[in-house]
Amino acid sequence: MARVLVPLAEGCEELEAVTVIDLLRRAGVEVVTAGLEPGPVRCSRGVVLVPDTTLDEAMGADYDMVVLPGGGPGTERLDADARVREILRRHAERGRWTAAICAAPRVLAHAGLLEGRRATSYPGCLDPASVPGLRYEEAPVVRDGRVVTSRGPGTAMDFALELVELLEGRARREEVEAALQRPAPGRQHAA
Repeated sequence: MARVLVPLAEGCEELEAVTVIDLLRRAGVEVVTAGLEPGPVRCSRGVVLVPDTTLDEAMGADYDMVVLPGGGPGTERLDADARVREILRRHAERGRWTAAICAAPRVLAHAGLLEGRRATSYPGCLDPASVPGLRYEEAPVVRDGRVVTSRGPGTAMDFALELVELLEGRARREEVEAALQRPAPGRQHAA
């Protein structure tokens, strides 16, 4: 079974965090949520999440993927935390997955993980001129090697389903997606 770490910082975007956590768990992935500090985490819209553990406690374990939810204030806190950069670099060095959505791809950039890669983010959160070789795209989800990025709350489900597929395969993704009752692409809604 795949194991994923989702660090949670005060001010993170709850729609992104909860969507990723929920869909990965629906797929049978073990998700460990870790607060930067002990105790509940107040998200950007006031939703309070209770992490499974603290980042200090989670750092000693092994993970197949690290996923960073966005949200402006949460991203700033993730970006300022040396432990987060350490975990990201360690995973990249080991050939493991790193993923970020919304403003959080900026944390990947500052950790040196987007140099020479294709990536996306919330508009204005990544400056291609400040990251050597970054090829910025406006696609909902961009995967380049073992790095996955996404645009924002509206792309959170696509992002999470892509992560399910990478960790558990296409068939598992399709099974999870079918149970969500998502409309087929291009299908018209009833008037």
